[in-house]
Parts: sequence; C-alpha cells; structure tokens
Amino acid sequence: MSDDEFAQAGYGMTPVGWGDRPAIVAVDFQQAFCDPQFSTGRSEHIADSIVNAEKVLEAGRAAGIPIVHTAVAWSHDDEFTNWKVPSLRDIAPNSHAAQIVPQLWNESDVYLLKRYPSAFFGTDLATILRNRAVDTVLIMGVTTSGCVRASIIDSFSHGFRTIVVEDACGDQEPVAHANNMRDVERRYADLVDAATAAKQLAALVQ
Repeated sequence: MSDDEFAQAGYGMTPVGWGDRPAIVAVDFQQAFCDPQFSTGRSEHIADSIVNAEKVLEAGRAAGIPIVHTAVAWSHDDEFTNWKVPSLRDIAPNSHAAQIVPQLWNESDVYLLKRYPSAFFGTDLATILRNRAVDTVLIMGVTTSGCVRASIIDSFSHGFRTIVVEDACGDQEPVAHANNMRDVERRYADLVDAATAAKQLAALVQ
C-alpha cells in the first residue's frame, strides 16, 4: 500500500492537535543507547536526536511543564524475560548504562525505570501524568522502532493527545526511523520538529 493509497483510505486525515497542559516523555535517552562504549550506543542518528532533544527540554523546563525520563534496566533474569537483544541484560539499575545522558538531565525531571518497551507498561507514568492534569504528551527518545513506537501507541491508548518530536527521536539507522514515523503519523500522533515544539512550549510562558 503506497502513501497515496493510505490517504485514499482515510488514514491521517484528522490531526491530533495540542491540548492545554503538555508534558514531555523522553524515552530511554540513557547511556546504554547514547554512549559509544556500548554496542547499542554508536548510532549517529541517535546522536543527532540528542542535540535536538536538548532544545525541547530546555523550552519545557522554562515553561514549567512536567518532564519524565524513562530508562530500561533489569535486576534479574525473570525481569528481562524474552528480549531478543542479549546485551541489554547487562543494564542494571543504578549503573552507568541506566543513567540519562548528562546534557538532557535536570534534577527537576522525573526518572522512571521500566522493564518493557512502552514507557507506560508496568510503570506509574499514566498516574503521574493524570495527577498533573496533563492532556498532551510530547514523546521523543530512542529507539524509534522499539520503545518510542511502543510508548506512542500506549500514550494514544491512554487517551492523551500524542505529539512526536520527530527529529528528537533516534534509531540504529534512519530507514527504520522514517518507516515508523510515517506509520504512527497515519494512525496515532502528530509529528513536529524540535524547533516547532520548542516554539510551542515557549508560547506557554507568555
């Protein structure tokens, strides 16, 4: 099915739009996926997404909106279950691999550990957002085709307006990223770039 065929079938016709109370969910910008010492941390595409994410996070903090970072980590094999990337099992809570990259972290942010792809599954994320009356979730992070996509779908499923900061998401290679961004935009979320997201957040301060 081509893009034209999806459009003819009615996909992507209704924009999500922003609500009144946004939050940022930054998915797995942790050292395991961003530090080249790790096999999963050597992607130039991910490195570029970090630069763009920093701008959005700065704007979000200036606007005083909630910012939640997630990271994956496992204490024992029963938590790791059936992941197909064996090297991830080495990510332990409180390890360097589980730390958010310094340029994206601020002590005012919330840090949330998870064991599964979605930022929502098995975590308190939805409760945290509801307690702060959030209606719009800006999602960015790594990797697009894995934990980012799962988090987008669950954000949608929880009833949040879901906005994806496209150039603040990264994957092991750009094609997987592009394919998944195109697909979620057809169904679940609006896509914006980092400059647009930062501008929209800056408007909250005025």
